[in-house]
Order: sequence, then structure tokens, then C-alpha cells
Amino acid sequence: MLVVCEYQAALRPRSCLLINMSSQIIDSHSVSSTHSQYQSPFTQRYGTDAMRAIWSERNKRLLWRQLWVALAEAECDLGIVPASQVDDLRAHAEEVTDASIARALEIEHEIQHDLMAEVRAFAEQCTIGGGIIHLGATSMDIEDNADALRLRQALDLTITALGKVMAALSEQVERHADLPVMAFTHLQPAEPTTLGYRLAQYLQDLLMDHAQLTQVRANIRGKGFKGAVGTSASYMELTGDGMPSSLETAVMSRIGLEPFVATTQTYPRKQDLLVVNALAGVAQSLYKFAFDLRVLQSPPIGELAEPFGAKQVGSSAMPFKRNPIHSENINSLARYVATLPHVMWDNAAHSLLERTLDDSANRRIVLSEGFLAVDQILRTALRIVSGLRVNEAQIRRNMQTYGPFAATEKLLMAVTKAGGNRQEFHEVIREHSLSAWAKINAGEANPLVAALCADPLVTRYVSAETAASVLVADVYVGDAPQRARQVVAMCRAALKS
Repeated sequence: MLVVCEYQAALRPRSCLLINMSSQIIDSHSVSSTHSQYQSPFTQRYGTDAMRAIWSERNKRLLWRQLWVALAEAECDLGIVPASQVDDLRAHAEEVTDASIARALEIEHEIQHDLMAEVRAFAEQCTIGGGIIHLGATSMDIEDNADALRLRQALDLTITALGKVMAALSEQVERHADLPVMAFTHLQPAEPTTLGYRLAQYLQDLLMDHAQLTQVRANIRGKGFKGAVGTSASYMELTGDGMPSSLETAVMSRIGLEPFVATTQTYPRKQDLLVVNALAGVAQSLYKFAFDLRVLQSPPIGELAEPFGAKQVGSSAMPFKRNPIHSENINSLARYVATLPHVMWDNAAHSLLERTLDDSANRRIVLSEGFLAVDQILRTALRIVSGLRVNEAQIRRNMQTYGPFAATEKLLMAVTKAGGNRQEFHEVIREHSLSAWAKINAGEANPLVAALCADPLVTRYVSAETAASVLVADVYVGDAPQRARQVVAMCRAALKS
């Protein structure tokens, strides 16, 4: 079985190697310590150490070596290579160090082939078995299977992180399922809903994302071992029995990965598109959550706010500011993630015939950074959801200001049922509402309830007391509380399965 624990514990930062303008290999530790060379924001700022470890150079090379060992073991079982050489490979497979990576990069600078450079660096460590490394294989037999394993590792971390956000959001939905708030359509006050039901909309979106990620993860496949154009010709020659699939089965069972039945030189690049689409789905859901929160945190509404640290600085120029920087961070990263599926679409569509190399460079960026960006989005979302601030006093003020307009629908039905003319009374409500809006815009309290309760056209059919009770908007939320709790139940069932 393949054993990879690099992503389960954060790796310490390692110095890397750079090639300078004079083609010299230099140790970048001293350079990076002075911050005089570019570093990606994903190097430290965005994402977790666990996700960075998955996409690290060391983890990639460990996976390559473990695949070479699995291939050699299967070839040994068929009598193709001796056990002593396989034992030697196995003994050195974990020796991926700064020094070994430096050696591989030095070789790569000379031969311009990253995987063959690692073959040679590994072979230098294996004085007995070095000669059998990569026997029968093409580069993508190793690289694509390693990438599939990394995708699976990264999806596992992402699904776990998403589950934590969903669990925290479920608690908020449940806590506020019955709390009436004004709903807004077209960014204008509409009718009441409940805070829990509003939050349940985001939770339901994340539930769909969770299902999509889980499905994509279950369907991850490797290239298998099929050689240069996917025909297994080299392995047929190697085994001599006309059954190269038996060798592929033996190798893939060792690494715990199912292969695609049919491939070219690579696994279908549509797999990358499906993975990144699922990541973009998570980004979209949390983008909407964060954007809505920014609107609701603005002082004119002021109902919700993200957590704000005791020593947090909102603005260098305006010390009083409490900017929603965490929500803005989610929106910024999510916009980036939203651009990535297009690149993966192009890779899948433009992979001409049995393979072109024009996907290689961008895959090194998109897969790692896509996962790291979503990793940071989920990390930030968990902080916001867990520490969400609910201003119930402001919620009540907004309900008092805007709720009566929504409740007029109830009064319209009550008067009509009592014998009034629905069209005539609609005009009465419209006139009083326009007058009330003018008063609100002038900074006064909403006079609509008092005006309607005093209108003789209303009191002809219902008493002023009845009209006042009908115009209480807090109870005009339908079955929103029940539906909010239903979404929570669905979420918890999905997380248990």
C-alpha cells in the first residue's frame, strides 16, 4: 500500500533551489530570508500548511518514488527484475531531502526533463537497484498517477474543511431559525423571513457543493501504466505474455488507485476540469455568503457582522472603521478561483490527438493554487461563521421600519374577507405607503400602522385593534423556521454518511 503522510502534518518550510541568470544553481534560503525574491502569496499567506504539504515538491517526488517501487515490485513478481534491486529501491524511496532535490534540479538544468532528473537522482542513491527504475514506463505513467493521488489527498482535506464550515453554519441556522428579519429583493425591503432561513440558503448551496466534491473524489482515476500512447505496447513487450493489464492491475492495487480503462499518454484532462469545477462551486457559494454579509454589515442595515479582533485595525487613515476584510478576502480569492475552470476546459479541449504538452505549465499552477485558494476561503469562512455577530436590536429596528409595508398584504386580505373591495383598498394602502415612505426618508418613524388603523375605510370592516394586530410583521414568516431546520437535518445526515 502507498503510504503518504506528508499532508497530515505540516511540513516545515524548506529552502528551495533557484536558477539565476548565469545558469548557476543557488540555495535560496539566504535569498528568501531577505525577501528579495518573489514568493507566491500561497507560500505563506493563503492556505494551510497541510494543503501546502500536498502540493510540495517533496510530496510529489515521494509519490513518484513510491510509484517506481510499486512498478518494480510488480515486475519482480513476474520475474522481470530481481528482488535485491527492488529491495534497494524500497530502502531509499523515502530519502527525498533538500540535498536530493538540489541534485535533481541540477540534473534537470542539464537535461531539461524534470522526471528523468529525479530518476537519475534516485538511481544515484540506489547503487544496486538504480538500473531498473522506470522500466517500461513513460513519464506520464508516473506523473499522472501521482497527480491523481495528490488530487485525492487535496479533495479529502477540502471535503473535511467544508464539513466544518457546514457544521458551524448548521448551528447558526438552528440558533436563529425563528428570528424574524426583513428579506430584501432587488436590495429593497420585501417581506419578513427569518435569519435562520436566510442562512439556510447558503447551507443548502454548500450541501450541493459537498455532494459534488464527494462524487468527484469517488471518481478520481489514475492513468494506470499504459505507456507512451496508452496502448500498453511497452508493457506487453516487457511481460511477454500478451497480458500487460495484469501488470497494471498489480501496480495500481499496490497504490490503491483505480485506473481509467482507456487513456492516451495522459489520463483524460476532463478529470481536472471536473475537479476544478467542483472547487469553483464552493468558491461561488461562499462568495455569495460573504458578499451578502458585507451588505448586511453596512451601517444602514447593520444586522450582521463578521468577528472583529480587539486589536484589529480597520483603516490606516480612519481609526473608527470596522471593515469586513475577511468577507472581502473570500470574495477576492473566489473571483480568482472562478477563472480557473476555463483554463482546465482549454486543457481538455486542446489536448490534441494522443497528447500535447501545452497543459503542463498551467497545471502546475492551477491545481495547486486552486486548492490552496479554496482552502483559504474555507478557513476564513469557518472563522466568520463561528464568530458571526448578530445585532438583534438593529434587526428589530429594521423590522419596525420596513415590516409594516409587508404586513399590509395581510390587512388587504382581512378587509376583503370582511366584505371590502380589494381594488379600492389596494389604492388606500398604496397612498398611505407612499406617504409613510416620505416620512421615513425624512428621518421620521414609520407612521403606516397608525395611519391605516385610523383610516375609516379600514375600520369600516375591521377594528383598529384587529388592524394593528394584523400589521405585526414578525409572525408573517410562513414556514421558514421549519424549512431552515429541515436543511440542517439534511446537512447533518450528509456529513454523517
